[in-house]
Amino acid sequence: MRRFFPIATLVSVLISGCASSDNAPVHRSLDSFKGTSACYDRELEPYTPVVDTHLHYRPFDGRAIPFNEVNEYLSRTSVRFANVYGIGQMLPANSSCSNYLTCPGTPVSPTTRNDFVNAANMVEFKPDDLHLTLSMTFTDLSNPEPTVALMKLYEKEYPGMFHWMGEVNLVKQAQFYNRHQAATPQDIEQWAGFMAELRVRDYPITIHSDIGNNANATLYLPLMEQALALYPNNKMVWAHMGISYEQTNLKATEHIAILSRLLDQYPHLMLDISWRILEDYYFSKSGNRDLYVRFLNQYSTRILPGSDFVAFRDNSFKVYQSELEATSRILQYLDDSAFRNIALGENYFRLLALDYQAPVVCQ
Repeated sequence: MRRFFPIATLVSVLISGCASSDNAPVHRSLDSFKGTSACYDRELEPYTPVVDTHLHYRPFDGRAIPFNEVNEYLSRTSVRFANVYGIGQMLPANSSCSNYLTCPGTPVSPTTRNDFVNAANMVEFKPDDLHLTLSMTFTDLSNPEPTVALMKLYEKEYPGMFHWMGEVNLVKQAQFYNRHQAATPQDIEQWAGFMAELRVRDYPITIHSDIGNNANATLYLPLMEQALALYPNNKMVWAHMGISYEQTNLKATEHIAILSRLLDQYPHLMLDISWRILEDYYFSKSGNRDLYVRFLNQYSTRILPGSDFVAFRDNSFKVYQSELEATSRILQYLDDSAFRNIALGENYFRLLALDYQAPVVCQ
């Protein structure tokens, strides 16, 4: 059941912000996360998170919802902090295709285009009521040689504005029909230069790396394992907990065992729970909810929330709201400590060393 503020309680929670209408939920302001704030009442306030760490402001074809409109979507929800991802792999500029899944054979190629549009929009339209973190999404993990030079170009053009890398694709089976190739073990060895640069800058990197598929449950797992083994001191975020639409039948116990083993072995690894495939095919499946809640509670300092919303021009606030709710549904079952770490942003603030603080949960 979704939790909203009753109108009768508005006076006591003015620190949280203002309702736009008598029927709208009251959400906390950005400033309320500076220093100590009123405790978070889980019975009255939403279970949707205050941070969306996996949000694509730009789509594959470049024809996007306007930057300010996406920010307005966030302001109408509980989200006050977000990663500004582009999509690094774009369709050709002269293509009439808007969804690579419907255009097999059309290449989806790494590019800097979306990142520079996001940066220009941040300069011109930086919001006062949201904290946005720009991310570099251009990197081709199967051809890493140009990455360091491009990172330096980004810093020259937009000094001090980018603080994250990703989402970048180690292996994404959904794009195999669009000329994407998984990075090879030899490619991963060649990441050393840009991974060292990320460590110097203290930037996290979000990697999309499918564990396997319905025919072979762990087909691609060795690639992610190699990346972790070679670069254990990098802050890596494994997108979607390694799951994809090509893998909808992995047993929860096996999935959790893989993730637990790697989290235990690599202290800088984090997971994001973005993309509703996790809720639709894993978290909500009969018998799975308690298993995943137990896992998230146990590893609560290693989890980041995200919607994986893509700002295609034909999407709307209702679509964003639906994706945010679906990807957040499991959060309502977490214990208070895990809820604070994940939903209330404490993990995100700590990862980026931000001067913000998650409220404590009311007892």
